Amino acid sequence: MTLEIIIIFSYFLGSIPFGFLLTKFFLKKDIREIGSGNIGATNALRTGNKFIGYATLFLDTIKAVIPVLFVKVYFIEYLYITSLCVFLGHVFPIWLKFKGGKGVATYIGILFCINIYLGISFCIIWLITFFIFKYSSLSSLLGSLSIPIINFIIFNEEVIFFFIIMFVLIFYTHRENIKRLLNRSESKTKIY
Repeated sequence: MTLEIIIIFSYFLGSIPFGFLLTKFFLKKDIREIGSGNIGATNALRTGNKFIGYATLFLDTIKAVIPVLFVKVYFIEYLYITSLCVFLGHVFPIWLKFKGGKGVATYIGILFCINIYLGISFCIIWLITFFIFKYSSLSSLLGSLSIPIINFIIFNEEVIFFFIIMFVLIFYTHRENIKRLLNRSESKTKIY
């Protein structure tokens, strides 16, 4: 019974659409009708309100930290299933007909809980890529691709499969961005 409760709790916490809620509450707008239509932090920045963008980033990260850290302390054997459920909740939220965000902020929260050095590695690669190319999507893709490699080479090759699954899911959520990157029509992002 414990596993079922953890799965349900993790999914529902992950499925809270903070970008959607903050934009609705503060701007009285539907974020799905702004920019890319995505509910995540990058599109929340496109509202022109940096508070909403950064608050979305923070809350989408924290909603992963809460269940993953709890499970890491009390039910370590369910760490990866919890992480996956939180992520899937964000990407496929029941509240928005299973059309959610791209999962990057939530993945960052997961990484910091699993191994703080993986979280730091992701952020460093994301920042370097972003400051060179100015594409949030490319930064997210390269950051998520680097994690299974870094984990395999430096940390624990036994869980590499989990990080490969996460990269595949992030690749899937960025499929439209990838098309635009290849066509050179992807929008650059201002984060400051």
